[in-house]
Amino acid sequence: MNPTPPALPPQQPDSWERSMLEKLLMQVYQEQRRERMWRWIRRLVWVLLLLLIFAMMLGGNRDLSRLKSEHTAVINLAGVIDSYNDNAAKLIEGLENAYANPKVKGIIIRADSPGGSPVISDTAFVEIQRLKKEHADIPLYVVTEDVCASGCYYIAAVADKIYANRASMVGSIGVIGGGFGMTEIMDKLGIERRLKTAGKYKAMGDPFRPETAEENAIWQEMLDDIHGQFIEAVKQGRGERLLWQQNPDVFSGRVYTGTEAKKLGLIDDFGSIYSVSRDVIGAKDMVDYTPQDDFSKTLGRRFGAQIKQGLNTLTAPSW
Repeated sequence: MNPTPPALPPQQPDSWERSMLEKLLMQVYQEQRRERMWRWIRRLVWVLLLLLIFAMMLGGNRDLSRLKSEHTAVINLAGVIDSYNDNAAKLIEGLENAYANPKVKGIIIRADSPGGSPVISDTAFVEIQRLKKEHADIPLYVVTEDVCASGCYYIAAVADKIYANRASMVGSIGVIGGGFGMTEIMDKLGIERRLKTAGKYKAMGDPFRPETAEENAIWQEMLDDIHGQFIEAVKQGRGERLLWQQNPDVFSGRVYTGTEAKKLGLIDDFGSIYSVSRDVIGAKDMVDYTPQDDFSKTLGRRFGAQIKQGLNTLTAPSW
């Protein structure tokens, strides 16, 4: 009978292999730990974003009727006046809310706009006229900050008084419209324009065809018509305070500093929202009545504005 060989001692892993294994396991553990940490950070960011959106939505529906002390209502008119910014519509909504609150002692439109659409500006002018007649006991003032020009001044003219800083830019009572002509570029590139229309003037303003003298006269007639509407509205709003007979250039589309504007009667005096609320209205506490957009509307408006800027080849008349 052969004797049983003695059992060999178990083989131990080499120290180098053990070290590499430990490092590999530690690296895997650390990667998993980092992944868990970033997963929680991403979740936290999403929660904070949702809370921010919710807060912005609530902020657009403030209940200002519960304010119990007398105050001055302030409504912002800022940026280009067009349908994308929707600033004129928000101005009217803010005015309606302010007039509806019996604790409002006076209203200030804080203006900082270069103007914009003639139609939207005129619509705001007419609506403010209506509201002022319905609430004749509540004074309405415009306070210009940096700029109140063109369509912004059109709206401002309806106010009881207009205030500005000495360095503010005011006026620009004129109309502008234009585009680009690309006929020479097409000729150089050998591109043929194949445009089909029904109606003699349907293609008027097309940048890829020459503009005729007749079409140019039509454009000028339309601009002059809109300019006339602008002038009449300013005369109606400012009355005898506007010294236009001694200074006919006031309707030339020129912009003036606040100092010059006061001499011409374009504004009534110098002031800020603080001095007007405190010294003119007599209610130094100010409350912002400007309607706030929710998050989705803000994103949609900005996206739409970018598309409009990218697609526009002809600039509509603007103030």
